[in-house]
Amino acid sequence: MKCLKILAAAVCVVCAACAEQGSPDTPAAYTVQGYVEGEFVYVASPLGGHLERLHVRRGARVARGDPLFSLDSVPEKAAREEAARRLAQAGANLEDARKGRRPTEIESLEAQLEQARAALALSEKELSRQQRLRSTGVSSAQDLDRACAAHDQDSRRVAQLEADLKTAHLGARTDLVAAAQAQVQAQEAALARAGWDLAQKEQSAPAAGLVFDTFYREGEWVGAGRPVVSLLPPGNIKVRAFVAEAMLASIHYGDPVRVSVDGRREALSGTVSFISPRAEFTPPVIYSLESRGKLVYLVEAVFDAACAAQLHPGQPVDVRFGG
Repeated sequence: MKCLKILAAAVCVVCAACAEQGSPDTPAAYTVQGYVEGEFVYVASPLGGHLERLHVRRGARVARGDPLFSLDSVPEKAAREEAARRLAQAGANLEDARKGRRPTEIESLEAQLEQARAALALSEKELSRQQRLRSTGVSSAQDLDRACAAHDQDSRRVAQLEADLKTAHLGARTDLVAAAQAQVQAQEAALARAGWDLAQKEQSAPAAGLVFDTFYREGEWVGAGRPVVSLLPPGNIKVRAFVAEAMLASIHYGDPVRVSVDGRREALSGTVSFISPRAEFTPPVIYSLESRGKLVYLVEAVFDAACAAQLHPGQPVDVRFGG
């Protein structure tokens, strides 16, 4: 029984109000027992792989951006290289679609056009000569018709080659160029995704804080999304305490609190950050017969970084409200 009484005094979360001013029902200052709680940041990679390098150890302090761990990234590097080559291929196809034909092909078309124009000039002369001969009755109507047909044929040949030469300078159709552009954009997105995958194999600290724990050793396989390191930023440290319903009306958001820690003379200053809207019974781990069955409310307090760094999760504290 004596041991139970000692244990109750050590772990009791809700204690009797320590009235210092005012009436006993509404004391101006009172103290309850509480404990330090930490909201951990679990750092993981969305991709799995062997743990290649663990840059930190448990208990170390890191700054924002410091490297934490890296996983095997050979597959991601290969995927990024493939995506880069596919992007280069798509870019070359786009440039080829925008260009006209090769210079030698254009020169061939130009030469053919010159030949056609020479033939057209000759057929024009022949047509004029046949028209004069026909007017004098020397030439037959068949010869004139043959000269007209040759002239029309040569004229159409010149028009065809001129159109081919213009087309040779233009390049592919607009819809084909648009398709090539879309392919380039798709490959750019694939390269960005491959780069993102590769970057996820190396994780850095999202915030400054304490390396609270590490869960894998180098060489072990880490599943996708499995935390490798847990961090405890100072801003994620808070004190939790349970206060009796009779004391709840005197506590408000932002109220100052004083937290006393064993082994430290000066109390730490914090502010109330949360008041539970729901009542609950005293936790069963409390052996105080006086507190059993009473309704209590959870209250949380936070601290600045300097004060929070002096607290440790699970540490029992005395929380003083008011006064």
